[in-house]
Amino acid sequence: MNSELVVDVKPSEISIALLEDKRLVELTQETREEQFAVGNIYLGKVKKIMPGLNAAFVDVGYEKDAFIHYLDLGPNFNTLSQFTLQALSDPKKAPSMQKIKMLPEIEKTGSINDLLKPGQQILVQVAKEPISTKGPRLTAEVSLAGRFLVLIPFNDKVLISQKIKSENERVRLKQLIQSIKPKGFGVIVRTVAEDKKVAELINELNVLVKRWDEAVAKLQQAKGVTLISEELGRTVGIIRDLFSPSFKNIYVNDPNVFAEVQDYIEWIAPEQKNIVKLYKDETPIFDHFGITKQIKSSFGKTVSFKNGAYLIIEHTEALHVIDVNSGNRAKTGNGQEANALDVNLAAADEIARQLRLRDMGGIIVVDFIDLHEPDNRQKVYDRMKEMMANDRAKHNILPLSKFGLMQITRQRVRPDTHIDIEEACPTCFGTGKIKPSILFTDQLESKIDYLVNTLKVKEFTLYVHPYVEAYISKGVIPLKHKWKMKYGRGCNVRASQELGFLQYKFIDKKGMELNLQEEIEKIS
Repeated sequence: MNSELVVDVKPSEISIALLEDKRLVELTQETREEQFAVGNIYLGKVKKIMPGLNAAFVDVGYEKDAFIHYLDLGPNFNTLSQFTLQALSDPKKAPSMQKIKMLPEIEKTGSINDLLKPGQQILVQVAKEPISTKGPRLTAEVSLAGRFLVLIPFNDKVLISQKIKSENERVRLKQLIQSIKPKGFGVIVRTVAEDKKVAELINELNVLVKRWDEAVAKLQQAKGVTLISEELGRTVGIIRDLFSPSFKNIYVNDPNVFAEVQDYIEWIAPEQKNIVKLYKDETPIFDHFGITKQIKSSFGKTVSFKNGAYLIIEHTEALHVIDVNSGNRAKTGNGQEANALDVNLAAADEIARQLRLRDMGGIIVVDFIDLHEPDNRQKVYDRMKEMMANDRAKHNILPLSKFGLMQITRQRVRPDTHIDIEEACPTCFGTGKIKPSILFTDQLESKIDYLVNTLKVKEFTLYVHPYVEAYISKGVIPLKHKWKMKYGRGCNVRASQELGFLQYKFIDKKGMELNLQEEIEKIS
């Protein structure tokens, strides 16, 4: 499988698309001010104890208090609390992990009242981002994730990924990590560590221990609620979790993010550092790789997938519902059962992709077309398991019921990705009345004139719909060349598939959008 990563960096957000054989399978979008990423470690403050839930609400700086359950405190919470108090009490001398005394583990059926009090400072890590009306979900069993290893302070165990099947390799890794890990730390060995050289594992372990030492140093200086350790940037974090030899290219359109990604690839796989490439073309990067078109065809309530068949996807607060429809699909002559099986197998492929693409979590119910043969229902179940094998999120799939329903649970760690693919009418702004469309280019030229002669902006790019750009570019002396001669060589016109037919936007040389859109006219 040929995997590629395309990173679109904009002033306000970063979008990351994962392509498998040129097909979009994962899309992540985050604002550049996003702070509550999974993996961030905070010094929080207990705000309220909820004995009935055996949980507490903790202030970590978010508008809504974060939630932590008793079971999320971890067995060694007493040791963590003791370490936190020691670090806060002496800003000059950090407590030694090698000398710290491990306290007895907390009871599995204990009460949160015995461990936490309002106003108490507590070291916590974000386990789930804020979703809907809920604040972040926290854990006190902090860890630092690397590509091959996960470092767990206040723990002495070495655990090996169950996906490593070779018993000899499991023994090798366990003995190796036990011989090199510092006292006071536990380690989880990830699947990608299989067959890795000793030097690579030692190097990463040292890096993770160093990150912990830096976090402790910051904890010593903390005053009130503070971010202690920030998870790697989303771009690097996704690369860390997804990277494999099948990656052929990583395209980035921003020099700073490009340098960050290249440095990381050079660290984890020096022989593949050349796969990171800086995209310099003036065409929007998602348009160039056909991602914009895939986004518009893959999101929304209705998704077509094969020979007229389609999915209906509905989202509610409680669950997600997916209905499989054969549509106007031509009959193959093999009978209703064979046709239904063919549609259901193709639907399983698309549903597995949609779950990753939209990052749908919680309960998903799929209504497949009815199948009468048990063997055929088993084939659909097997196909769904096969197609979701590459899904990084933890999931569980139940066989089809006699009503053709399949139930899936999928780990939810961040809000579902939602993209509104419906375009607002750019000509009437919802009023039902429009200006003459033939005057659209005249309106654009008036905006350019205002930009150049009034605002004194000499270098900018005007993005318009591809059809409009084609019209502006036609002729012996295209209109865009006339504009360039009249308003200067800094006047550029480019096509963007993101825009509606009569929408446009101006971008300055720093990549910032210039707001020259017309205001909505009030119709009396």
